[in-house]
Amino acid sequence: MSVTEDAPRSTARPGPASGPPTAETDPQRLTGRSKLILTVLLVAQFMLAVDFSILNVALPAIGDGLGFSLADLQWVATSFALSAAGFTLFFGRIGDLIGRKKIFIGSLALLGLASLLGGLATSPEALLAARVAQGLATAAATPAGLSLLTTSFPEGPLRQKALGINGALMSAGFTTGAILGGVLADLLSWRWAFFVNVPVALAVVLVGPAVIKESRPATRRSLDLPGALTVTLGLLGLVYGMTQAGEHGWTHPHALGGLAGGVLLLAAFVLIERTVAAPLVPLATLGRRNVAWGNLLGLLAFVTETSLVYLLTLYLQKTLGFSPLAAGVTFGVLGAGTVVGGLLAPRLLARTSTTTVLVVGGVVQAVFTAALLFLGTTTGASLALLLPATFFGGVGNMLVIVGFMVTATSGLPDAEQGLATGLASMSQQVGITLGTPIMSAVVTAGTAGATTASAVHQGVTTAIAVNAALVLVGVVVAALFLRTRSDRP
Repeated sequence: MSVTEDAPRSTARPGPASGPPTAETDPQRLTGRSKLILTVLLVAQFMLAVDFSILNVALPAIGDGLGFSLADLQWVATSFALSAAGFTLFFGRIGDLIGRKKIFIGSLALLGLASLLGGLATSPEALLAARVAQGLATAAATPAGLSLLTTSFPEGPLRQKALGINGALMSAGFTTGAILGGVLADLLSWRWAFFVNVPVALAVVLVGPAVIKESRPATRRSLDLPGALTVTLGLLGLVYGMTQAGEHGWTHPHALGGLAGGVLLLAAFVLIERTVAAPLVPLATLGRRNVAWGNLLGLLAFVTETSLVYLLTLYLQKTLGFSPLAAGVTFGVLGAGTVVGGLLAPRLLARTSTTTVLVVGGVVQAVFTAALLFLGTTTGASLALLLPATFFGGVGNMLVIVGFMVTATSGLPDAEQGLATGLASMSQQVGITLGTPIMSAVVTAGTAGATTASAVHQGVTTAIAVNAALVLVGVVVAALFLRTRSDRP
C-alpha cells in the first residue's frame, strides 16, 4: 500500500468563474490567511520545543535558589517529561471529541499560567507543581497544534511545506532552549526561563481564536476510558523506569518496577483495544504500515538527536572544560543544520518520495554521528570536527523527522488526524524523554563510575556508537518496510 494511496483527492476544478487560486484550488500557494494560521501554530510549537531544554543548563541555579537537594533536582526535568509524554495520546483523542481549537487555546493558556507560577515559585513543591502543569499543557497543545496544522492544509506539497517548517522550528526550538537557558541564567535569573513563555502564550491565546478554525470529526465518539487509563499509566511507567535507569542504573528497583509496570499496562491496553466498541486507538489504524513504521522512525529520530545534545554537552563541559553557556552556544550550529534540513525536506519530498527522504536523511545522520567517534581531547581539532558533523547530522535528522511526520499522517481522513497526530506527538515526546536516560545509562556503564575527563570521553564515545547504530536501524526499517509500488507523495 502506498503511503498516500488512501489520501482524499481534491475535486476542485478551477474555471473561468473560479477566481484567483486559493490554498484550496492551488495546493502549492499559501494565502495571507493560511500564512497567519501557520505563523500562530508554528510560534506555539516552537515555544513548546524550547520548554523541553530551556531549564537544563539552569538546574544548578534552581537548586541553589529554592533549596533542592542534589538527588531531587532531576525531578524538575522528570516531572515535566512524565506528564508531557504520558498524557499526549490521551489529550490528542480528547481534542477529537471536544474540538482541537478549544484544546489548543486552553492548553496554551494553561502553559502561560503555569510558567508564571513557576517563575514566582518560592519552594520546591510549588515549582514541581508548575512543571507538571507545563507538561500537561504540552501534552495537550502538541497533538492539537499538529492536528490543526494537518487539517488546515491539504495533503500534498502545501502540507509538506508546513510540516517541514514545523519540524525545523521544533528542532531549532530544542537547541534554542539550551542556548537561551544559559543566557537567561547567566545574565538575569533562572526565573526568566519560565517568564519568557508568558508573553508568547498570551499572544497566541489572543490571536489564535480569531484566525484558527475549529476542527473536529463530523461524528463524535465516546471516550475509551479503560484504554485511556492503561495507555497513560503505561507510558508513565515506561518513562519513569527509563529516567530512573538513567539516574541509578538498569538494575535499580525503581527502574525495573517502572519498566515492568509500563510494559504490562501497555500490553493490557492492546487487549482492551481489541474488545471495546470505540477504541482509543483503533488497531486497524495502528496496523497501517505508514502509521506503525512511521512512528517507529519518529521515535528513533528524536531519541538519537536529542540525546546527542546531552552527550556532547557532557563532552564539551567535562572533557574540554567549556562553560554551560559556551557549550549551549556551540549547539547553534546544530540548530542551523536542522533549519536547513526542514527547508530542504519539502523540496526533496516533491522530487522523490518519503522513503527516499527517510533513507537519505538517516544515512546522512548516521555518517556524521559516526564521525563524532573521532573526537579527541584537544579543543581546536575537536571543534573542527564537531561543528560540521553536528551541522550535517542536523540536516539529516530533520529530513527524517519531516519524512516521519508526512508518513505517519498521510492517507488518513480528517476524522483520524487527531489520532494520527496524537501518535506522532507521542513518538516525539517519548523519544525526547527517553533519549537522555538511555544514553546516560550507556555513559555510566562506559565510565565504570569514574568521573575524570578521559573516562567521560570514553563513556561518551561508547554512547555515540550506540546512537549511530540506532540511526542505522531506522534506515533499515525505512528501506525494508516503507517501500511502496508508488511512493511519490
